[in-house]
Amino acid sequence: MVTTPQTTPSPHSERHVLVVEDDPDIASLISMHLKDNGFEVLVESRGDHALAALNAGTEDGKAFDLLVLDLMLPGVDGLSLCREIRSGGNYIPILMLTAKSTELDRVLGLELGADDYLTKPFSLLELIARVKALLRRVDALTTSQTAPSSLIEYLGLTIDADKRQVTVDGKAVDLTAREFDLLYHLASRPGRVFSRVDLLDQVWGYSYEGYEHTVNTHINRLRAKIEKDPAHPAYVQTVWGVGYKFAR
Repeated sequence: MVTTPQTTPSPHSERHVLVVEDDPDIASLISMHLKDNGFEVLVESRGDHALAALNAGTEDGKAFDLLVLDLMLPGVDGLSLCREIRSGGNYIPILMLTAKSTELDRVLGLELGADDYLTKPFSLLELIARVKALLRRVDALTTSQTAPSSLIEYLGLTIDADKRQVTVDGKAVDLTAREFDLLYHLASRPGRVFSRVDLLDQVWGYSYEGYEHTVNTHINRLRAKIEKDPAHPAYVQTVWGVGYKFAR
């Protein structure tokens, strides 16, 4: 069962959310509370229909601003849909919903490019908070990408914020959307130490006690992809007892 909160409307009428959920009761609740918070919502129950909707855009010809995606879907499952979206270079924020409780399923979804996840049963109050946080983060990154620091180069590592591309010694590195955002956030502020709570608030867009392990997991995966020796990182370094920094 999904916990239903009392919602307070807020002005998000220009934001379009695609909800992909095959349980009609859950889909209806999610849609209702998103609309109560001012979002425009389209609901699809099949993965293949959702992909078509993403390609077509909204009724007024705009791209969707965020995708709420269930893992278990008819037609095309959520993981396959996520992979398809990211392979096409679409960086729409993805909030993944799953009834599965194993860490492997959640990690696989994040590896394929999901930005965040909620495990059923979940609180609709938290879902709304996550949606707003993801959109705030996208807005902040879009603003920051207009700054001169959109291209960062250091010791063979190149981060192109405009193209959302990362290379190490000229070789492209395949990062998930969240891994890229985390790396860019640290690298654009070299030497500054961020606590795990700081990173949750500034990169993920929320700060909940007990979620700090999420930062550790992403840091470890990021190091495995960009560091020559992840055990002795040259780029993303640990400041023991505090958090992480980008070395420079």
